[in-house]
Amino acid sequence: MDHAMHHHTGAAPGATWSTAVRATLHCLLGCAVGEILGMAVGTALLWGNVPTMALAIGLAFVFGYSFTLFAVVRAGVSPKAAVKITLAADTVSIAVMELVDNAIIALTPGAMDAQLSEGLFWYALLGGFAVAFLVTTPVNKWMIGRGKGHAVVHAHH
Repeated sequence: MDHAMHHHTGAAPGATWSTAVRATLHCLLGCAVGEILGMAVGTALLWGNVPTMALAIGLAFVFGYSFTLFAVVRAGVSPKAAVKITLAADTVSIAVMELVDNAIIALTPGAMDAQLSEGLFWYALLGGFAVAFLVTTPVNKWMIGRGKGHAVVHAHH
């Protein structure tokens, strides 16, 4: 991992808690849209837990990446370069967010079998996002401080 840091020493100027919170909220928005859509579709279609979670996680990555990708392209970056920037900026953040959120859902008794009309479905999903936000924010701060993650995106805003 250190091979990518050869050009960078010390903390990046944007490595504040405020920057990390904004980056994490951005990630959370994309993850939430994708995951809620995936959970709702899988649950409504009466899919099992594994395909429903797979759809939700897949859509969380799609929406999380697309929000960043569109913003970077809008800033004038070529689509090919924008894809590379987006993957570098969001992969770890989305992965941590999804790992924590889905672990919370999986570990909440009855949540995996709850229906869309049940409070437990929504409490587990939204509670998982709250915990995931708390876990992912310090990860994003650490990455931004090393010129990675959303620090890569901010160079193009």
